Amino acid sequence: MKICLAGEGAMGGHHARALKDLEGVEIASLAFGIEADAREFADKWNIPHMSSDLEECLSQPDVEAVVLATPNQVHARQAEVALKMGKHVLVEIPMALSLEESEHLVEVANKSGLVCMVNHSYLYNPNHRKIYQLVHSGELRLYHVIQQTYFFRRTNTNMHGKPRTWTDELLWHQACHMIAYVTWLLDDPKMDVWGRAGPNHPMLDVPMDITISMESRKKVIVSSANSFNNYGPIQGFYRFIGEEGTYLIEKPVGLTDHEGNAVATEKFHGADEEFIQCIREGRESLTSVQSQLHVMDVLDRIQKSIDEKR
Repeated sequence: MKICLAGEGAMGGHHARALKDLEGVEIASLAFGIEADAREFADKWNIPHMSSDLEECLSQPDVEAVVLATPNQVHARQAEVALKMGKHVLVEIPMALSLEESEHLVEVANKSGLVCMVNHSYLYNPNHRKIYQLVHSGELRLYHVIQQTYFFRRTNTNMHGKPRTWTDELLWHQACHMIAYVTWLLDDPKMDVWGRAGPNHPMLDVPMDITISMESRKKVIVSSANSFNNYGPIQGFYRFIGEEGTYLIEKPVGLTDHEGNAVATEKFHGADEEFIQCIREGRESLTSVQSQLHVMDVLDRIQKSIDEKR
């Protein structure tokens, strides 16, 4: 199967690595934003064709699908272009930057009959899936989920320190991971939510700190804190507080219990493998844009809550 990869940045590298490990999959074309970076990227991953024109890349012989690891603001538009050209789509989060854009993309995906999925990676992560298993088997009755993500990002650079041509932000990108996971974990796509944000950065023009609170219909609460102002490396963890115990997911440690003991997990395929399997099997993905539209609704409601207080 021939794939077009769009994006030569940090996430593009992540997908290139995953795709190269899949049998019968070839990255046939690279759609790029920055040519100098793209040439180095294409050489590293042995990609035979590259262009700044996405449609040219999608039109290469036998290309069936595209992985979009491009700036947030073009995700929805590029996914629509690909679907209308008859290509299956795996798009990085977020699928769009508004609820309205997301609803339109879902309409296009429904009409196409093609696989269109978004990379809500925590739904494929073995550590997060283990917590899901414990909760849904009744072994862990949750009271509180605490999530924190910390960056130091006062300049417009990616996770490798390279300049970006677009601006990341905490709610619609970083917190999108958490929203997708906890609504799946708690089986509640319509959770009660509110949010607050600190001041915008004077140059980046995005909030540098946000807090989010959520409550499920079964009265499990979620507390989320996210910051671009935190000194130190990228950090993130989840704490799951329940009747039977407390569990912690922290990089690079993994999943541990309240005594610090490692918890065994089962290997599960990632989003790239899910994408290829869905195309080959003709089925809808666990994280199809259709099944994840509620995530964008939750983000929209949090955004409105923030805006009301600013």
